[in-house]
Amino acid sequence: MKSFTYTIQDELGIHARPAGVLVKEVKKFESKITIEGNGKKADAGKLLAVMGMGIKKGTEITVSAEGADEDTAIAEMEKFFKENL
Repeated sequence: MKSFTYTIQDELGIHARPAGVLVKEVKKFESKITIEGNGKKADAGKLLAVMGMGIKKGTEITVSAEGADEDTAIAEMEKFFKENL
């Protein structure tokens, strides 16, 4: 399993639009990708689960990937978060 931590920079946190883009990005990989933050954990491939976490600006999250393509998945997820959130 590979993971990284990231502090959300987006003014609105992870709201509907970026959550939808995130879920679409996650679906490209075989690995199971999860997000932890605010004392909650969610499957990053499930839109309502991600939005239900209530992640706001300044929240530190941990993104983890486990599976066949975890190295590629975690590198792409880290790039996605830095560029979009």
